Amino acid sequence: MSAASARKSGNASALRYAAFLRGVSPMNCKMPALKECFEQAGFSDVKTLLSSGNVVFSARGTDRAALEKKAETAMLACLGRTFMTIVRPVDELRALLESEPYARFRLPAGSKRVLTFFREAPKPKPKLPIELEGARVLSLGKGCAFSAYVPSPRGAVFMTLLEKTFGTAITTRTWDTVAKCAR
Repeated sequence: MSAASARKSGNASALRYAAFLRGVSPMNCKMPALKECFEQAGFSDVKTLLSSGNVVFSARGTDRAALEKKAETAMLACLGRTFMTIVRPVDELRALLESEPYARFRLPAGSKRVLTFFREAPKPKPKLPIELEGARVLSLGKGCAFSAYVPSPRGAVFMTLLEKTFGTAITTRTWDTVAKCAR
């Protein structure tokens, strides 16, 4: 986070982060309760975005694994359950968005761009691109994969492809959702 961003968040020594939680929906977690969990964990300037487990917050620590564990521990204490959490610095997300990783690919009309975040890089590294029924994993970035799909009546085929390729220790967001979290 830049010094200007830190000052804007109201805490000059804190950095701004986005937490992406796997499996959150309005049916299993209310956003005000999730916000309270993050505040009780000691994070500041907490905001939830949409209703699918996106939390933006400020924290003094820079160790992502420690921040993830702290958030998950707080959820367990506050909600009685936890959601796998993947944390990324907001500045890292902004740089990712500015890099335009989809520009070198020809995407079909109506394609949806999605980012899949990993806690750890996939091993072995898959040979890309990979395709399944109109869903494609295009490339890997730092801690994430770039994919695209064309919506179809068959539903979320892209999630089947992502989990088959990377397992379930992932969480996926649309390009637009990541952009909202980075603002």
